[in-house]
Amino acid sequence: MLHRMALRVLPSLSLVVTEDAVRKQKRLVMFVPGLVAFGMYRVAKHLVPLTEPVVLLLISGIVGLLTAMLAYRVGRGTTWAQLLREDARSLLTWMAGWIGFVYAVQLSLLVLALLWLVGYDYLKHPDGPAMMAMIISCTAVARDAFEIGYVRKVSLMGRPCPTFPNGRALRSLLATHATIVGPWIAVGLMVGAGSASLGALFDNQQAATLVQVSAVTVFAGGLALCAYFGGLRPSGSWMEGLMETKPAELLKYWWWPGLAFASTYYLVLAGVVIFLLKQPGVPTSYAIGGGGLVAGLMALYGYYLGHRRQVEERQGISLSPSLLRCPFVMGILSKSSGSAVAGASKG
Repeated sequence: MLHRMALRVLPSLSLVVTEDAVRKQKRLVMFVPGLVAFGMYRVAKHLVPLTEPVVLLLISGIVGLLTAMLAYRVGRGTTWAQLLREDARSLLTWMAGWIGFVYAVQLSLLVLALLWLVGYDYLKHPDGPAMMAMIISCTAVARDAFEIGYVRKVSLMGRPCPTFPNGRALRSLLATHATIVGPWIAVGLMVGAGSASLGALFDNQQAATLVQVSAVTVFAGGLALCAYFGGLRPSGSWMEGLMETKPAELLKYWWWPGLAFASTYYLVLAGVVIFLLKQPGVPTSYAIGGGGLVAGLMALYGYYLGHRRQVEERQGISLSPSLLRCPFVMGILSKSSGSAVAGASKG
């Protein structure tokens, strides 16, 4: 889900996908696939056993794959023939496989885990959760695929987009900054494992999982915030970035993407354990491993986002008021005095 964070945190991407015309078109792009997914669910429930988690996830992934390609083409605003000529096979494969299939499966697991956590167990009452998993995942895939397609369109037209959200820049970061990023990931592994182990204090499976989710969310989100300033200030101190930013602004970034995606990743892992591994909850051993993985990943992603922000600022990517639509940017890029964007380079 790194692409989702990048589309909202990085100025070059957020400026593009938050324009009024794009937002209006995106609403329609999200609405139509949602209706189609509902129809496909109604048909599929009579043809395949959607009461089986693997079958449900497979169908969600296939629907997501088709949705991603269609929404991407709409975002590109071109014909299939021209799209195939201009876009590399690796890009289209990533779009179909990762943004389409894998992302849809992740979101379906997220929905199932969240419903299980509030007492609406898919394994006991499959119809409602299965329908919501397919519709919500399809809608989110359509939104993101459309935005990525539009970013690709404007980049081909000459608009500077230094960071395309396909993970290539992340791999480059790992290759060139491994010694700097490594300690952040190591701290994340320890913090996440320790916080997730707090669930062992509770016997009730749902209560234990809720504690795991809450603890991992809080600590992994906080670590992502610190790592963000570490990437934004490679030659300085990440603590200075924290100290120079208003507490209310730090809280907004801690919430999104920090808390939001830390909880999302942990719930996806919880969904894997509960629905694919057939566990009654998330055992402590699984929780420790999952919590460490989530916090380590959030530390990596936080540093990466800060690093790419710093790269874009060096290249002179300017900010505009339209960027302030993003809940993250509304806080973290604003300063307590001066203009709304004067302090963007400081955090």
